[in-house]
Amino acid sequence: MRWSTMLEIATTLGLKFPQKATEQQNHFLVTQPMANLEAVLIKFLTTQKLLASEEILERLAFEACEDAFNDGVRILELRYAPTFIAQGHSHLNYEKIHQALLRGIQRAKQKMPLAVGLICILQRILDLKTVDHVTSFAIENKNTFLALDLADNEDGFAPKNFAPFFQKAKAAGLNITVHSGESPDPRASQWILDSIEILGAQRIGHGVQAIHDPKVMQALIDKNIVLEICPYSNYLTQAFKTYESHPLRKLFDAGVPVTINSDDPGIFASVLSDDYLLAQNYQKFTKTDFNTCNETAYKHSFISESEKAKVWN
Repeated sequence: MRWSTMLEIATTLGLKFPQKATEQQNHFLVTQPMANLEAVLIKFLTTQKLLASEEILERLAFEACEDAFNDGVRILELRYAPTFIAQGHSHLNYEKIHQALLRGIQRAKQKMPLAVGLICILQRILDLKTVDHVTSFAIENKNTFLALDLADNEDGFAPKNFAPFFQKAKAAGLNITVHSGESPDPRASQWILDSIEILGAQRIGHGVQAIHDPKVMQALIDKNIVLEICPYSNYLTQAFKTYESHPLRKLFDAGVPVTINSDDPGIFASVLSDDYLLAQNYQKFTKTDFNTCNETAYKHSFISESEKAKVWN
């Protein structure tokens, strides 16, 4: 979500927020390191109030595509949790939310040479009946969803609890990616392995704590499981304390398949090129290294080969 759009929508909806620019940013955005991932996730509740209509959702989808295109992106996977939007706005059901986002994406594709797909997120923190409902919704809309994802804080939510939903989704033809191994927790390595072995993850969102376990790193290499790495986000959530200590370089050099990604660019006030700049300045990534990551991203994107080929050059 663009910062200008965020303020415009908040004003239009009559929401109360600070009037000083610096206080506004502190109210809506995460621009400095937070205590932990949970503290960052709480921040999302502020922006949830802005997702108040189909018109707003369509606009946000279009602008997300446009901003990515202007940043040099040509293959874009967007993901969202239907429950997160619907919880804040009872008049919006999953279908209305999904169709609004699709309209925004379609408008963007008509304007720009861009391959775009959607990923459906399951929230770990919700009851399993709701998780099952969202899984069914994703399967019913598998022609417009690329994959199923699992997100939110991992602590207290064993991967095995979600196995039936991911098995059902995979059987229906959906791809699988799972947020795992982001927070610096001694159980992170096992969470990553369970996400692969129990949930059938083809890609892992973040997974940076794998650096502490050679067994997990080797499993990622052997199974060709990609880590979707977001350096700037990992710093803000304090997955790693400094840009220099981030394991991107070590994982890449070890042969673990990695891609460089933006993460919630609206709330983190960033774009993908910011993550690339961090990789260049603090991880000594070269143009050749970036090309390797981009080729990995192309190969492992869930978007169809025909759609990717149209925009890749």
